[in-house]
Amino acid sequence: MPIEIDGRSIDTDNEGFLLEPDDWDHAVAKVLAEQENIAMSDDHWQVVSLIREHLDYSQCVPEARILLRELAKIIGKDNATRRYLYQLFPYGYGQQACKIAGTRKPLKLMLDV
Repeated sequence: MPIEIDGRSIDTDNEGFLLEPDDWDHAVAKVLAEQENIAMSDDHWQVVSLIREHLDYSQCVPEARILLRELAKIIGKDNATRRYLYQLFPYGYGQQACKIAGTRKPLKLMLDV
């Protein structure tokens, strides 16, 4: 089901994940976050940015443990926890953070382990 943003039609799958990650931008992220009932804070954007950086570099979605390792470099190991991710994205890293970051639906949800 496509979403309309600034006169563009962005294709998504039946769960709201983008079919083409290259269609993503901040405007798309805001709409996807609204659909997930998430008010994007700087902390949310930081996680989304790390996902996008990894996606751009490796063409795949980072597992949560990899994202947390990168996040720890920025906010400290004590703060970069799974609990922290769930506070930001209550329905899970794979289901919400990755969706808002414009990834395709991960084929295996090793992301929330």
